[in-house]
Order: sequence, then structure tokens, then C-alpha cells
Amino acid sequence: MTSAALSPLAGRLNTPSIDCRVDPDGRATLSPRGELVHGCADSLAGELAALPDTVHRIDLDMSGVVFMDTAGLQFLDVLNDHRHRYGTTVTTRNWRGQPRRILELAGLDTTDPLHGATCPAPESAPRSATSAVARERAEQLHVLQEEVDQLRQAIASRPVIDQARGILMATHACTSDEAWHILRETSQLSNTKLRTVAEALTAGAEPDGPALPPDLRRALRTALSRRH
Repeated sequence: MTSAALSPLAGRLNTPSIDCRVDPDGRATLSPRGELVHGCADSLAGELAALPDTVHRIDLDMSGVVFMDTAGLQFLDVLNDHRHRYGTTVTTRNWRGQPRRILELAGLDTTDPLHGATCPAPESAPRSATSAVARERAEQLHVLQEEVDQLRQAIASRPVIDQARGILMATHACTSDEAWHILRETSQLSNTKLRTVAEALTAGAEPDGPALPPDLRRALRTALSRRH
């Protein structure tokens, strides 16, 4: 069975998806694919609710997950809640790339994140302790959300930056890495966002395109001279 939720990055109804396989011995393997974003926790809850009563072990293979934001932590909360509620053995494996980085920022064990997953505080816990945990979790989510926002901006900027690198490679006979460093140095010398520098270079390469602003032109000239 497969479920899906809308991805704000991709804008289409095919990520994230969760493939589910139930073996005769009562082991279920869930394989999320795509992005763990808004709606992923609901998708997982639906898959867990549909599992047969004979399932006593759940293994999550996360190798197909390429991106996640703070909704991925809610995904883990749903899984952890199911583990406690039904006494099911649950494991997750193959965290890679950006999702693994999110686990690290959240202070979770990348080999066993459920060990550090949040769960409701006992009723007997002092209110001050509960409040401290809530504040710490809120701070973690804030840091994670800032990094996710930066990643989203980088993804959105990638096409125009790649175009600018190609222009530099063609006009100045440099490698892809050298073009990247030239762009970064031009950005730093002119105190201009990297995306803005890339947009100006790309626009200027068009027939009758606008010339680079004087500050960018000087910074680019300096960056090119340092390369040699």
C-alpha cells in the first residue's frame, strides 16, 4: 500500500509516499520516499492504522527520503507513540544526507532516533521540568526551521546560480569550481547576495542585456584577477 501527501517544494501529489510490505512472520517494512514535509505524519498514521494486528515489528527504511523539515520530527513522534501504545518493536535505518543532518541538529541518535524521540511527560513530572523540556524543544524547532528555510532558498536559487557559473566558464575559460569561487568572491567583495550577482550576470549575457552595475563590475574584475 502507498500513501502520499502534498509537498510544498515539489508542488505535486507524489511526495512523500510510503511503501509498506508485511511479511508472514509479522514484520512490516515501511519505506518512505521523497520528502518528509507537511502531511507526512498523517500519511504515516494512516499506514500504521492499516497494519494487521499480527504485526509485532516495524522496520523503517529511510534510504528513499531525500529531504525533511520539522514535520519529520512529527513523523518520528507518531512512530514513537505507536511503539509505546502497542508495545511494537520499531527500528529506523539508513538516514542519509539532509534528513540525517536534521536529526543531528535535533540532538537525536542518527542510528536510533526513536531513542531520543519526544513522548508525553509523566503526570508526576514537576511543571518546571515539563516547561523546560517544552522550551528546549521549541528552541530546537526554531533552529531547525531556520536551517530548512535556508535550504529552501538555496534550492530555489540553484538554477540561476548554475547558469551564471556556465557563463563564467564560457567567457573566462575557468572550471566549474573556479566559477563558483569567482561568484562567491564577487558576492563578498560587493556585499551583494549571491543570487543577485548570479541574476545580474545571467541578465547581462542576454542580447542587449543590461550591463553589470559598477560595484559588481569592480568586484568581478577583482575576483577574476585573484584567480590568476
